[in-house]
Amino acid sequence: MSHPMSDEILTLPEVAQLLKVAEKTVYSMAQRGQLPAFKVGGQWRFKRVDLDAWIEEQKAAGRDDKQRGDV
Repeated sequence: MSHPMSDEILTLPEVAQLLKVAEKTVYSMAQRGQLPAFKVGGQWRFKRVDLDAWIEEQKAAGRDDKQRGDV
């Protein structure tokens, strides 16, 4: 498998596979603005670098919750 380019654009099914969730979940999160996404011709697209940053933010938020005792 080749190394992805840093400006790689992912489709909704690819993001669902990456995050290990249902496509419907990714769609709902994109609709609500919970995932960094944009539309091309009416279809959701995701920049890999934006998703990587979002994942890091979620991990940091999880650590913050644990430190506050919210979990």
